[in-house]
Amino acid sequence: MKCVVAAAVIGCAAVAGLDGVAGAQTRASSRLAVTPPMGWNSWNHFANKVDDKTIRAEADAMVSSGMRDAGYVYINIDDTWEGTRDAEGRIHPNSKFPDMKALADYVHSKGLKLGIYSSPGAKTCAGYEGSLGHEQQDADTYASWGIDYLKYDLCSYTKELREQAGHDHAKSQQVMETVYLKMHDALARTGRPIVLSLCQYGWEAVWRWGADAGGNLWRTSGDIEDNYARMSEIGFAQAGLSKYAGPGHWNDPDMLEVGNGGMNENEYRTHMSLWAMLAAPLLAGNDLTTMSPETLAILTNRDVIAIDQDKLGRQGDRVAAEGPLEVWARPLANGDKAIAIFNRWTMPLTMTFDLKTAGVNGSVKLYDIWAKKDLGTFSGMYTTAVVPPHGVILLRAE
Repeated sequence: MKCVVAAAVIGCAAVAGLDGVAGAQTRASSRLAVTPPMGWNSWNHFANKVDDKTIRAEADAMVSSGMRDAGYVYINIDDTWEGTRDAEGRIHPNSKFPDMKALADYVHSKGLKLGIYSSPGAKTCAGYEGSLGHEQQDADTYASWGIDYLKYDLCSYTKELREQAGHDHAKSQQVMETVYLKMHDALARTGRPIVLSLCQYGWEAVWRWGADAGGNLWRTSGDIEDNYARMSEIGFAQAGLSKYAGPGHWNDPDMLEVGNGGMNENEYRTHMSLWAMLAAPLLAGNDLTTMSPETLAILTNRDVIAIDQDKLGRQGDRVAAEGPLEVWARPLANGDKAIAIFNRWTMPLTMTFDLKTAGVNGSVKLYDIWAKKDLGTFSGMYTTAVVPPHGVILLRAE
């Protein structure tokens, strides 16, 4: 399920002598999540009302809608699938999921991958069976089912964390690293490539050590909600974290809310654009079987996805701000730049800024991605068209 412990992004400070995760030896597998994972997760829309039939229907819709062809591949089951353990300690799914291996085979037959959820604690967030004391056993079970992705949510282990570390932040980090690395190593021993997603709410500046704990991605914040205030609070608080992300290890500001109804179209475009600039995992959280054409158009915009999935793997960052207006920039593999101008105010605004702040020197051609329009050639100072309230102009500078 969504991580239930609320925590804001802690902030960003460089580790002395370490130029981000990319400069450190990491345990995160370089074979996995070479670009940010794309797919779907059950929690945001379905919460505990998820079962085998729902997962199959979402997998079907991911294919028929064109989302698979746009790059979305993971179908991730969040909390409440877990049943009981047998006499040997093996975990079994509950009655909502009568045959997890058959479900994985079905998802794989669609050209997709299946993800699952657990916790290093004794219980999950929803009170179901966690993996404490059964890490290798669970990893082996997941591999035998054909699982491709594990979201591992700290949840009930927070009690053990408090008992072991108290208010000692260094000890708290060490404890978390230990439990996550234990599952990483268990997954590695299965021989099956399984992406490991650390869900621990950004505690103890996880971006500094998440890759060394074996994470392919790690949550940098508490839970997202389907409203502009919470989405923007999380998204814009990622400023300064770009140095910690790269191929195989990504900052994760939580799942997408696009299409769940709590934001308008401009706000959802901002959500999608910001996540793309952040090289964030794109895990849709809506009902794919009933989404509107407008929602589908946002989720499958190929030019936006191309920014998110750019092979250089360089996360974007804020380069300029003026009151509620922010400019973010991201270098791309072919030498282009992605530039996003965000209006966080409730009225339309324009902004003038120096293209050099976005890393653009000399003349450059600008393409407006959402408007699907060539804007012409520019250099030096650039004045935007009107940016709508809570909206974005997303440019590719060629």
